[in-house]
Amino acid sequence: MKFKISWPTGIILALSAFIIFILSFVYKATFMSQYDHHLVSDDYYKDELNYQQEINKLNKAAALKEDITLSKVPEGLLIKFPAEFDSEKITGTISFQRPSNDKIDFQFPIKLIASNYLISNENLVDGRWNAKIEWTINGTTYLFKEKLMY
Repeated sequence: MKFKISWPTGIILALSAFIIFILSFVYKATFMSQYDHHLVSDDYYKDELNYQQEINKLNKAAALKEDITLSKVPEGLLIKFPAEFDSEKITGTISFQRPSNDKIDFQFPIKLIASNYLISNENLVDGRWNAKIEWTINGTTYLFKEKLMY
């Protein structure tokens, strides 16, 4: 017995298969947690209003004689602050953001004895990180940002 499909039935079957295919992707992107989509910041618009202040802090940091340096050492990531400052008077925060997974982002307060700060390997997973270091000394706030591969 031959099974014959007329052309209108074929068009309807093809369109139905295409619609089911597209709807399966919409379902996956909307309802499945493994395809989580989120903004970089929950307070995106509030952050945007403070952007000029951030630019001013970045410019102050760029005007320094020596910049912050990040270097990978066997124990972890070594952050070296400029030697022109008294390291014990530096306060602020060190933030690391993982663009691919916001659940492993972390932030540390800056408390220095020497001009170096070590972040251990347990805190950093291999991959791309956005580092943001904001520090204050003598009433002036500076900001350092860098994208790095760890």
